Amino acid sequence: MTMTDGKVLLEVNNLKQYFPIKGGVLGRTVNQVKAVDDISFVIHEGETLSIVGESGCGKSTTGRSIMRLEKPTGGQIIYNGEDLFALSKKEMRRRRGDIQIIFQDPYASLNPRRTVFQTIDEAMTIQKVGDKSNRRQDIGELLKTVGIGEHQMNLYPHQFSGGQRQRIGIARALSVRPKLIICDEAVSALDVSIQAQVLNLLKDLQRRFKLTYIFISHDLGVVRHISDRIIVMYLGKIMEISDQKSLFNNPGHPYTYALLSSIPSTKMDEKKARVILHGDVPSPVNPPTGCPFHTRCPYVFDQCVSEKPVFYQIGENQSAACHLLKNGKVEFKNMKSPG
Repeated sequence: MTMTDGKVLLEVNNLKQYFPIKGGVLGRTVNQVKAVDDISFVIHEGETLSIVGESGCGKSTTGRSIMRLEKPTGGQIIYNGEDLFALSKKEMRRRRGDIQIIFQDPYASLNPRRTVFQTIDEAMTIQKVGDKSNRRQDIGELLKTVGIGEHQMNLYPHQFSGGQRQRIGIARALSVRPKLIICDEAVSALDVSIQAQVLNLLKDLQRRFKLTYIFISHDLGVVRHISDRIIVMYLGKIMEISDQKSLFNNPGHPYTYALLSSIPSTKMDEKKARVILHGDVPSPVNPPTGCPFHTRCPYVFDQCVSEKPVFYQIGENQSAACHLLKNGKVEFKNMKSPG
């Protein structure tokens, strides 16, 4: 799949998500945490768009903002031609039947006082999905689809393993017949072997139900397995947008290259050069001027400090925001971080 395949299902325009910092006796806003700072992208029907980056880069906040679980500071989210930020709370509640989210912690996201049946039944009742008289049969079939026995629907979350609980979370998301599912670190809390099973389940469900995924993760190995396109974020900004093959074979941004170098090699005889980025990620309260990555970039020059980079097209399905690309594609092999 390429960027141009399929109808545009969701369009994010200049999304900003700032969180106020209160101070003083009167509790006035004295500053803001710029968790997501003016990002734009689109996602097409049937594709998996992954968002990756270090902790604190804004990837999970982006997912929550799309769901309007966080009130956005600015921008637009256009879903099927409809601006989600313009909807009332009641209208948005109905629209969440089309857009669902799978959370990172499969135990915290399930009510420990409700059985599996009650959990899924509640979602279907709120969204008015299916016939109430056939609800038990429908939920039983849905549970079998995700690998949970029909006879287990009257059990509680603590009676399941972590992988099984995440399957229940997937079933709950599927129960309201969504078109778009946001997977927020959906496998990061699971053992590696269970991760593979859940990823394969997600891919199978995507084919079966024609689903579209936004897959949020810090694990590039997982992202490589499931993605069609990938967004790389740093300090609330998008650094690179690329199809999966181009990004892993020939990254366009030095930050992307550094991230890829951290993936462990599976070959015994392969010596892989690791790029160690020195220094800490700057504070989103007071982000750097110019390029947000310039304080850690080994290629930094004067323009990086003073001027924000624009996106340069460096391939059919690949673009990156880096001043180095002004004169064409740059090879980052043998890149070493200063210090």
